[in-house]
Amino acid sequence: MPADSRPGDEPFAARRRYSAYGSGPNGTKAVGTWGRSEGIMNDTSLVAVTGATGFLGSHLTERLVRDGHRVRILARDPAKAEALRRTVSGGIVLGDITDPSALAALVEGADTVFHLVSNFRTASGPPSSYRAVNLQGTVTALDAARAAGVRRFVHCSTIGVHGHVRATPGDEWSPYAPGDLYQETKMQAEQACFAEARRGGMEIVIVRPCSIYGPGDLRMLKMFKMLRNGRFFLLGPCRENFHAVYIDDLVEGFLLAMRTPDISGEAFIIGGPEYLPLREYLATAARAVGARPPALRFPYAPFYAAAAVCEAICVPLGLEPPLHRRRVRFFRNNRAFSIEKARAVLGYAPAVDLEEGMKRTVLWYRENGYLP
Repeated sequence: MPADSRPGDEPFAARRRYSAYGSGPNGTKAVGTWGRSEGIMNDTSLVAVTGATGFLGSHLTERLVRDGHRVRILARDPAKAEALRRTVSGGIVLGDITDPSALAALVEGADTVFHLVSNFRTASGPPSSYRAVNLQGTVTALDAARAAGVRRFVHCSTIGVHGHVRATPGDEWSPYAPGDLYQETKMQAEQACFAEARRGGMEIVIVRPCSIYGPGDLRMLKMFKMLRNGRFFLLGPCRENFHAVYIDDLVEGFLLAMRTPDISGEAFIIGGPEYLPLREYLATAARAVGARPPALRFPYAPFYAAAAVCEAICVPLGLEPPLHRRRVRFFRNNRAFSIEKARAVLGYAPAVDLEEGMKRTVLWYRENGYLP
């Protein structure tokens, strides 16, 4: 499938936008009749989770356990798995996402599978690792789930499959436009899910999270430290938009993707209440940490060129470059999305705005000694 094709065109050729929230594609109901479902699955049903030791996976696992579900997880790191041993009652499977026997053991007897694991972007990683984890890992999980008779398979994708959004706001029908190998292999994994959904016999739902943040996420720590110390600088005008989602809201979105009936073959963008210009996003983060908004600005092009040189030198040596093109593109890519489909179809209602979410995140950093 070409990268510039529309995600909604695969696999349902007759897919169209929901007109005035009328009937949806693939025989779905009119949007006005959708909402939170009851009685779709028993709270004691077994739920299997890949990527459960990650930021999103750990929060989702904890929520599933609180809601009364039996949870079984796949973990590659025994130490991280041990930390969750008392939390999950369905057991822990030690193994790799590409191992069919490990996946078979994970999904045996499961009602629902949350497939969250992915190879996140490190420029020094071999290209084969992205395909092995993001694409082949998804295919292996799909095959195992189908063989085990799983009712629903919920796949975690990314808004990155849309790349730079040219028409604001983007939505589930915006063109595929991956900007790097991570996004490309996540797009290919989506295509595998759509193809499996067309086969029938197992419900498959795709969730595309916006930029995730919240307590427990250490990926944003460097940004907060630089903002606090007055060392964060801007590249270019920073007029593009950014769309984040607080972890608790995202977890709720995943649970709705598990519970809502008649949505197999659908993709949903799950984001916060609103997107905003990148400069306002950074100013909100600065206020949360008690700092002034960043004012120092440099031209974009020289830094992008420098990042390309860093990657050209470091990647062949297996070294992580000090500067990535994808990090520079943070200042240029437009990440503005509509969450109207998730609101209308799933009943999704994000409860935490960026101001409050940033405050909670910084408080967690401070309580755990990451920030003074």
